[in-house]
Amino acid sequence: MKWVELKTEAQLDEIREESKQSPVLIFKHSSRCSISRAALDRLERNWKEEEVSPVKPYFLDLISFRSTSDSVASQFDVEHESPQVLIIENGRSVYNQSHFNINYTHILKAIKG
Repeated sequence: MKWVELKTEAQLDEIREESKQSPVLIFKHSSRCSISRAALDRLERNWKEEEVSPVKPYFLDLISFRSTSDSVASQFDVEHESPQVLIIENGRSVYNQSHFNINYTHILKAIKG
């Protein structure tokens, strides 16, 4: 999986624009949480580029970039959770799950519509 690091609030504007062309996935990760590590490992193990292309995956370390994480929650109108995955299409969140509800098969279904 080829993550793009999400560090700044300015990147959220880029994500909104990118999502008008193809879906964008944001994974909010807490390095202090074992559930977050397990959910991330499971997603990375199951991720198949050929199935999710052209989805662009962003990785947000919410401990290091807390204000960016807060902006994700407010700008995409989702309650903050960790770990959390969002799918952004046409500038808005069309799917979000957290903890062990983060499931590759469900993400794939959401992307395929």
